[in-house]
Order: sequence, then structure tokens, then C-alpha cells
Amino acid sequence: MSLKVRAILVVVIGVVMGLSLSIGGSLLGGEGGNRGLTSEQERSRQQAELFAEVFEHVKREYVEPIDDAKLLESAIRGMVADLDAHSQFLDAAEYRDIRISTTGSYFGVGIEVARVGDTLRIISPIAGSPAARSGIRSGDELLAVDGLAIEAGPISEVMQNLRGSVGSSVMLSVLRDDAVIDHKMRRELIHVASVHKELLSPSYGYLRVNQFVDDTARELSLAIDELQEARGETLKGVVLDLRNNPGGVLDAAVEVTDLFLDSGIIVTADGRTPDSRFTRSAHRGDILDGATLVILVNSGSASAAEIVAGALQDHNRATVVGTATFGKGVVQTVMPLSKGRAIKLTTSRYYTPSGGSIHEVGITPDVPVEEAPGFPDLSLSAVLNREADAQLNEALQLLQTRTVMHSNAQ
Repeated sequence: MSLKVRAILVVVIGVVMGLSLSIGGSLLGGEGGNRGLTSEQERSRQQAELFAEVFEHVKREYVEPIDDAKLLESAIRGMVADLDAHSQFLDAAEYRDIRISTTGSYFGVGIEVARVGDTLRIISPIAGSPAARSGIRSGDELLAVDGLAIEAGPISEVMQNLRGSVGSSVMLSVLRDDAVIDHKMRRELIHVASVHKELLSPSYGYLRVNQFVDDTARELSLAIDELQEARGETLKGVVLDLRNNPGGVLDAAVEVTDLFLDSGIIVTADGRTPDSRFTRSAHRGDILDGATLVILVNSGSASAAEIVAGALQDHNRATVVGTATFGKGVVQTVMPLSKGRAIKLTTSRYYTPSGGSIHEVGITPDVPVEEAPGFPDLSLSAVLNREADAQLNEALQLLQTRTVMHSNAQ
């Protein structure tokens, strides 16, 4: 074993076992160094030695040279990623991007995408973005990014390739009318509105939340005010569309839920540390004054979106329509590290007001309605083409029926 690998082993043993470097050094000296160790410490020592063996083989025999720092960072990434599907080590650039994304901004080209069957479709380019200026259109199929073909997998991986530093170039290849078109553009700082609004009729509003960022509750409150101002009086009912909303900032989800409740628990969380155990409750003041509320969800509604749907369902404040949600009932905390790095670590499990966990289960709709085949239902064009959207049609009918029932009861 080389001196460098022996030194790495000393550090690994020190970290894994919580022993001093001097004890770690004695562990390398042979069997005598094993005396006085507990069974758990002995297992840790053996795993640390295994790490050093693997490290040395990779360092010496991998097909291409690779430096120690890269190998150790890969080991750290693997350690965190292997915990669950949501924990992640973030280098300085990734940590910067995640901080920016929680503000509703990011460095990229400005497109919304969604999987439709086996394809990745452009839902819409953001107005004024590099994608919009280059001529990318809603409905285009995204084939490749910088020549790398899009494969089946999480959309987050594709989005990561689309993002990058301001001013850097990227090539998007799209399929339109059986023709492949390449669009070369430069990345910019993209500002994304997390809330979209529309009047479904003079009496009913439609609100779609794409993701939960720091300003989502403020945007939603403003959108409701604008809809009511356009109507000239209070709305009779609202559809809150959380379909294909992957989640986001937990506090933003709590603030959005609080807009529609006068009191009661919104969410509770339980973890191993005091900071990971908490309860969030509503404050007095329902922005809709009790008007009928219907929430649309599907299998793409996750995390923060499920907190909102679950809380409003448990308090009988909203009727949930659609299909079962994704089922992500855990909370990640971003913990800064040295040199601008961080880890995103699962620290809590959260529970709806009734005490139920939705992890790997999801929210069950009050009114199950399947999506139309091949209908992605992710853009405001869906609002203008309601015949294609069975779930939105059902929501509107519920609004009308329950508004009449509420009026008769009064």
C-alpha cells in the first residue's frame, strides 16, 4: 500500500470511527492496533481498509488517470447519494444554482419541458428568453442538448444540462413537423413566475403553481387580487392547479396553504435533531373568504405540492381532483460546507394535519379523474382548450355545483 493511500486511510478511519489521527495511525500498524476496539469500531476499521483497497486499485488501474481530489469527491457524492433518492452533495456551482432556483431564477435558456409518453416536449418558452428568441415553440420535441441525445430518466438531469454559467453557449436540437432543427443560444439569468392565472368564467378563477419558491405566496395573493379586480367582485370559486408541480421550498408551501385557512395545523415534521422537528400552523384570514376551492393533482405533484393539497384536504377546505400524487413525504435541508459547497440532506419526515405520512403513498384525490391520454396539461393553453382536459372540466363542474349548494345553504 502506497504512503499516499495509507495517509488517506488514516483520515478515513479517523472520520468514520471518530478516533484521533494517532489512533488511526496505530490501526495501520497491524493486529496489535486492533486491541481495545468495540465490534462497531472494528467493522468501521475493516470498511475503511476496504475503501483504501478500492481507492488504490482505481488510482493505479483505471483506464484513464484520475487525481485524488476527484476520487475523494466521487466517494463523498456516493456516500450522500446512497442514503436516499433526494440527498445530494453539492459543489460550489451546484450550491449556487440551488440558491438561485429557490428565488424563482436560474441560469439557462428559459423553457418548460415535460415528458409526454416516450418523448420530452417543450411546454412553452418563457417570453423574452433565449429559447423564445431562437424560435423554439411550444410542442417541439427536445431531442438533444449539445449533441447528447435525450434518454429516459428524470427531467432534472435534462434541466441540469440546459443550465450553466451566464454567457455560455448551448445547442438544443428539436423535432418539429418531422424536421430536426438546431437552435444555438447563450444562457442568461432567467426569471420565472411561479404562478399563472386566468379567468375560467366571470365567476371562477384558475391558478397554476409551477413550483414553490420564496415569492410564491406573494405571487398567488397578487394573482387572486388581480382576478377579483378584473371581475369587479369576489370570486365564487377557484381552481388551484398543482399538477406536475415537483415541490420546492417548504416554507413557501406553508405560506400558500395559510392563504386559504383561518386556523389549524398545516404540517408537522419529525427528525432526529431539534431543528428537524417542527409544527407549522395557519393564521387567521382566508383570502377567498370561504369561496369554493378545488385542487388539481396528478402523479407529478410532489413534496411541497402534497403539503398544500394534504392540508387543505384534511381541513375540508378544498376538494382534491385528479390522480394519486407522487408520494414524497421527506424534507431536505441544505447545509453549507467549506469553500462554497453544501449537502442537501434528508432530515425530516413530514405529516399532514391528520397525522398521516404520504411518503411513497401520495395524496388520494377526493374525486379521481384520469388525465386524457397524451395530454400533458402543463400550459395555460389547457385553460383555453378545456375540452381536452377532463380533470379541469370536472373541477369547473364541482365549482359550479358547490357554489350553488353554498348559496342555497345561506
